[in-house]
Amino acid sequence: MSSDSTRSKAAKPGHHPRNIHQGRYDFDALVTAEPSLSPFVTTNPRGEATIDFADPQAVKALNGALLKACYGLAHWAIPDGYLCPPIPGRADYIHHLADLLAADNNGTIPRSKKVKAFDLGTGANCIYPIVGHRSYGWKFVASDIDPLSVEHARHIARSNKALKGAIDLRQQANPEHFFTGILKDDELIDCTLCNPPFHASAEAAAAGSERKVANLNKQSQNAGEATLNFGGRSNELWCDGGEAGFIRKMIIDSENWQQNCLWFTSLVSQKENLPAILRQLKKSGAKRIKTVDMAQGQKRSRFIAWTFFDDQDRSGWAQLRWR
Repeated sequence: MSSDSTRSKAAKPGHHPRNIHQGRYDFDALVTAEPSLSPFVTTNPRGEATIDFADPQAVKALNGALLKACYGLAHWAIPDGYLCPPIPGRADYIHHLADLLAADNNGTIPRSKKVKAFDLGTGANCIYPIVGHRSYGWKFVASDIDPLSVEHARHIARSNKALKGAIDLRQQANPEHFFTGILKDDELIDCTLCNPPFHASAEAAAAGSERKVANLNKQSQNAGEATLNFGGRSNELWCDGGEAGFIRKMIIDSENWQQNCLWFTSLVSQKENLPAILRQLKKSGAKRIKTVDMAQGQKRSRFIAWTFFDDQDRSGWAQLRWR
């Protein structure tokens, strides 16, 4: 870990020490940054400011406020019904990914536009490129199979001076491909990241959304309505084979781009999927595989990382591109 890490006394269990989203949200500061959040702010039984996290409009307003207050954005909006991810958890992935790159760079996190990352399935929200660029100055290629997602993410990138020239949005025309059809033959990428579809069917996705809303707010009067909008679009929530099948196909496609990318990574939400993923990685000839555990409060997650370069070659990559 680089020497610029700082630890907050209010850090939540498992939060990365560089994650600025530590402790409780400062709703006074967030409402100042984004006044449209104000109508959604309520007080919980302990007298603390909060919002109804089962209300998709409240969550979108919170995300907009966080992006303005913490990452310097002037504009951020997504269409109704599209995935609105929790920013602290997404930031954790970025910071752990920075540590992964630092390990090949004598412990120093590579910063600035010398680093080029690829967000596979960026969605309409474009959260990973925003956090990655504003935290470390990285450039991003960001792809999605949904044209409306690409359109809205591109609008976010073009509407914010803080993101100028940092995010290249590309649409994937073939849903069976991941890197093929997006990356150019001679293009070099330092790392990829992905939040794959979690479920194996539309029915499983709907049931998962219902459980999520119920857990967030069992007494919410709007729980039924929130179920329709909270979880995201079909391509964001489910695919044939579920998460394990999605990552397996991603690994197979990565074999064709093994000289173009230093580290491939993907979130793995379901721990029981790891054995099958690891078997596929060994079959594909990955030279180094890492599982990076993450946690936000009671939630546990992880991402899997693999590379086709040995230790010496990764050090050489860092020397040529980042120093």
